[in-house]
Amino acid sequence: MRPSACLLALALVLPSTSVSAQHEPARQATPRFRNGPATDTFPIGVWLQSPHNAERYRAIGIDLYVGLFGGPTKEQLQALDAASMRVVCAQNDVGLAWPGKTIVGWMHGDEPDNAQGRRLRGYAPPIPPHDVVADYERLHKADPTRPILLNLGQGAAWDGWHGRGERTGHPEDYPEYCKGCDLVSFDIYPVTHSHPDVAGKLEFVGHGVTRLVGWTQGKKPVWACIETSHVNHAERRPTPEQVRSEVWLAIASGASGIVYFAHAFEPKFVEAGLLSHPEIEAAVKATNAEVRAATPALLAPRADAKVRTATTGRIAVRVHELDGQLHVFTASLQGEPMHVRFAVSGRSHGKVVEVGAATSPRPLANGAFEVDFAAYGVRNFRIGD
Repeated sequence: MRPSACLLALALVLPSTSVSAQHEPARQATPRFRNGPATDTFPIGVWLQSPHNAERYRAIGIDLYVGLFGGPTKEQLQALDAASMRVVCAQNDVGLAWPGKTIVGWMHGDEPDNAQGRRLRGYAPPIPPHDVVADYERLHKADPTRPILLNLGQGAAWDGWHGRGERTGHPEDYPEYCKGCDLVSFDIYPVTHSHPDVAGKLEFVGHGVTRLVGWTQGKKPVWACIETSHVNHAERRPTPEQVRSEVWLAIASGASGIVYFAHAFEPKFVEAGLLSHPEIEAAVKATNAEVRAATPALLAPRADAKVRTATTGRIAVRVHELDGQLHVFTASLQGEPMHVRFAVSGRSHGKVVEVGAATSPRPLANGAFEVDFAAYGVRNFRIGD
């Protein structure tokens, strides 16, 4: 997701199924590091932005910077500290000597799974996973009190990504890469993507999350990067509805953190592209407020086996149980409408409240309820007595 990588054209096509996945996923353990991120919140970050905008980002619900261009420097850290903004950044002497809680994690160089520049014939190969693991051990030895973040490219979601050079079509590399981190993120930007296999297919965001959860065996938090501006597409950028859908699609698929990609490179470079579009800034603020309101439930124990779905389409479903209620986070994984039946085990009756909807609670009849979804629709529910 570094600027040079973004100048390249920015997941596997999901199989059709009549019933969504029903297995109980492995639990994602939150790393506990003395100087790491707070474990009682849901991280919402922004990628590689200037610290002078930190207060504006905080005002729309973003509480974490991911990456500092050319840093960290003393001046960058002072500015973030003044704005009460935490950061995950490269490890250097300035950062290692910095006191306090401003730095909550270190990070690898961006997208080591991508080809590392041009050579005479084709692209140089990606950085091998064993080198990433060795670098992780070096970073961790220098400071074992903070976690190490690894951000991967779109090959985590799409096997056809040619930007991996000679390792294109080799997803078996990714479980090995995941051994070199405590937190893992990835980026794919379907709205602004140039390839017809991906362009407009928001499900690739969820697909990448699902694969990384599997590759880490649910033992490491997975963060998803979300497009907010033109990226490399001069004519196209996501709508407010698409930004919200990508966020909740990632969360419903198992993401435990969100990082907004704010840059635009076409038709001109704008570092804070997110902040240059008022409707996107408002959508990010509103979506972040939804995520903050849902955080207590998202941090509660998973209870996926208690809700089963039947549909001719594809849907991501995530269930948590808190204070005797089931919190069901759902997002459509397809660009066409669909109908879904939810069956709730252990409850024959009760009330189903749709979170954020101006509708009355519906009854849970014989342990089930049915819902229509729009294309890439997001609908979250709370089920109680």
